[in-house]
Amino acid sequence: MRVAAPPFRLPAVALLPIVLATFAFAHAVLVGSSPSPDSTVKGPNVEISLKFNVRIDVARSRLELMLPGNTAERLPVREGKAANLMLAHATNLAPGKYKLLWQVLASDGHITRGEIAFSVQ
Repeated sequence: MRVAAPPFRLPAVALLPIVLATFAFAHAVLVGSSPSPDSTVKGPNVEISLKFNVRIDVARSRLELMLPGNTAERLPVREGKAANLMLAHATNLAPGKYKLLWQVLASDGHITRGEIAFSVQ
């Protein structure tokens, strides 16, 4: 007696490339930043650069700077030379601890958020 293979085995294998491709275009992941996490930078003016693993929509992304007194200041963002870069400039920062709160819209349509703590000397 011969047993036939279940009919779902071939379609599941055929879907594997689609599932893997979905993960390849997953949410934006921060792959580099300046200032880097937990670093100390020279003030009072700080150039900010965030690099992601995928293209981002800078026009629909946000960057806020948490000041030492726990107040937030929204920073105007601009596009970098590459589609996966977000740039900003913070001015007149006094010595202390700061936190960048970022939110980006990735090319896959998903929003990703994160934070970067740093200090100004």
